[in-house]
Amino acid sequence: MPLLRRGDEIITGRGYSAQMSSRRWIGAAVLSLLVLTPTALAGAQKRDVSIVEGSRLLWATVNVCDTENSPKTIGIRGSMPGLDDARETMWMRFRVEYFSEEDHRWHDVTEGGDSGFVPVGSARNKARQGGRSFRINPNNGKPVVLRGRVSFEWRLRGDVVRRASARTRKGYESSAAADPPGYTAATCTISP
Repeated sequence: MPLLRRGDEIITGRGYSAQMSSRRWIGAAVLSLLVLTPTALAGAQKRDVSIVEGSRLLWATVNVCDTENSPKTIGIRGSMPGLDDARETMWMRFRVEYFSEEDHRWHDVTEGGDSGFVPVGSARNKARQGGRSFRINPNNGKPVVLRGRVSFEWRLRGDVVRRASARTRKGYESSAAADPPGYTAATCTISP
């Protein structure tokens, strides 16, 4: 693919130059733009996560925590903004983390605490919500403090063009599945 330079001279990828008529130069310039634009746009979209990270529509919350209807269960719900592009699809991944009293750090629940990426719909929508519930049985005889982490991806023709993530926080109203209705929290404590 030739690299264009001002004037009628074309510099090729190997460093050779050739003189071209104005008509040919314009044709080469248009062809270069057509070839480079999708790649350049995809790269710009992939890097520009500021579009979504500051959005009030990007969040995660605990909406179920060890209730009578869902014993020993944490429900994690997330919301992500659409970008008014029907070609893009939105995906979420829900993970459960536990707080360790030994090192005072959060760790992934390695068995049964990861949903993998699940599709939640078209990016044409203003926002989409999704959620997953995880049954957790504390194995040390002590209560365990849990929280969720949601990863968000926007994909175009199967390629990831944007990424974001959020940890669970209180104060977000989920559109479905909260137990009790309207429940929202940053963490969840499950007793043995």
